[in-house]
Amino acid sequence: MLITTWQSVYKQPKQWFSQFDVIFGDEAHQFKANSLTTVMGKLTHVKHRIGTTGTLDNKKIHKLVLEGIFGPTHRVTTTKELMDAGTLAKLNITCILLKYDDITRQGRKNNQYADEMDFIVTHEKRNNFICNLALRSDGNTLVLFQFVNKHGKGLFEMIKDKAHDKRKIFFVSGATEVEDREAIRKITETESDAIIVASFGTFSTGINIPSLENVIFASPSKSKIRNLQSIGRGLRLKNGKTECNLYDLADDLSWKSWKNHTLHHFAERLKTYSEEKFNYKIVEVKL
Repeated sequence: MLITTWQSVYKQPKQWFSQFDVIFGDEAHQFKANSLTTVMGKLTHVKHRIGTTGTLDNKKIHKLVLEGIFGPTHRVTTTKELMDAGTLAKLNITCILLKYDDITRQGRKNNQYADEMDFIVTHEKRNNFICNLALRSDGNTLVLFQFVNKHGKGLFEMIKDKAHDKRKIFFVSGATEVEDREAIRKITETESDAIIVASFGTFSTGINIPSLENVIFASPSKSKIRNLQSIGRGLRLKNGKTECNLYDLADDLSWKSWKNHTLHHFAERLKTYSEEKFNYKIVEVKL
């Protein structure tokens, strides 16, 4: 038996893979990546292929790629069923729709997506709101962002400056060493009000912190897989923990009939929550 990451073996010759009869692929939704399809293409002697994942997106091409690698997909349970059975923490979703003034809305009309994102992640009042939300949340809190330099670092400094001296505030990005990430994870497990400010890429998948009680989506995203994987960080059970709070921030920069890009992405997230039968409420906040 061999347990390995794909990065350690994907360059091995095809003959090397002939020693295996069975392959289990965890986080199977990632197997649509070129390097992983290359690995699977070399496993021609494998009799059984089993892929497991808690998240599949709605794109038909991705589903076809995965079925070509592993075979037909079977959904054995849902996150909602696991929550109802008490296997996962109950999820409370509060969607916070940030409303901007008319002058700002009119000025942002017809912005390109990149320009809209730059405006959102550098907006001082918005970042102050995120900072205060994290500091006022009870329990260990994970704040997820998309852009390291433009957003994440500033949020971290803002939260750290406002937090009391004894509160643990951590920052994690792709540049953070694996050993340091593991150290942060272990420290958080012994805390009751730590805050981790982390990039989606580092903390949306594969991180096990059962003591997380709050997750904040500080950056808008339309990726179904990334959003569901991120939610999963807070659903692990721990003694004394029965619920997890998700705060999903959305931005209304629409003007008359024109709807801004990230507002459309918010609509996609709401569609996902409905498909997964998650309960959510929408709260409007004027900036």
